[in-house]
Amino acid sequence: MRIIDLTLDNQQLVHQAAELLVVGFRDNWPEAWPNIEEALAEVRDVIAPDHIARAAVAPDGTLLGWVGGLPEYEGNVWELHPIVVRPSLQGQGIGRALIADLEEQVRLRGGLTIMLGTDDVTGMTTLSNVDLYEDLPQKIASIRNLQGHPYEFYQKCGYTIIGVMPDANGHGKPDIYMGKRVQAK
Repeated sequence: MRIIDLTLDNQQLVHQAAELLVVGFRDNWPEAWPNIEEALAEVRDVIAPDHIARAAVAPDGTLLGWVGGLPEYEGNVWELHPIVVRPSLQGQGIGRALIADLEEQVRLRGGLTIMLGTDDVTGMTTLSNVDLYEDLPQKIASIRNLQGHPYEFYQKCGYTIIGVMPDANGHGKPDIYMGKRVQAK
C-alpha cells in the first residue's frame, strides 16, 4: 500500500473515492452520500487547492481508502473530513495509516490541531436519543459504545472528545467532536 495525493487528474481514483463514500457510509449514515452524484460532488469539494486529499492505493491501483483535510481558523486547525476505508478491509491499519499521513500533512502546513465530527445518527452510543442538555459533561465522561461507533477508533489514534453538538442531525442525533494536537507547543 502507498499513500498518494488524490487529485482530479486521476478520474479513476476520483470515481472510486465517490463509490467508497456511498458504500462506506451506507450502514451507519446512509443519508450522508446516498448516491454517486452527491459523493462525486463531495470528492471534488475536498480536492480543492487549499485542502488535503490523500488516498491509500494497492499495488494494482485499487483505492483502499481515502481521507480529506479542510483548513479552519486560518490553518491553525484542520478538519478531518471525510475518512473512509473499504468495509472489507477495515481493521487492517489502513485508516490509522491515512490518519497518520494526514497528521503529517497538517504539520507540514503549520497546522496545530486536527478536529473531526463523528455523528451518531443511528443510536450507536449512549449520547444518542437522550437529552444532552442535562449534565452534558457527565454524559460525555460516561459515554459507551453500543454498536461499533467509530469514536473509539479515533481514540486509539490519539483523539479526545472535545465536545458534543446535541441534535446536530435531528432530535437525539448528536455530532461528537474530537480533536488532537499535532504540533508540539
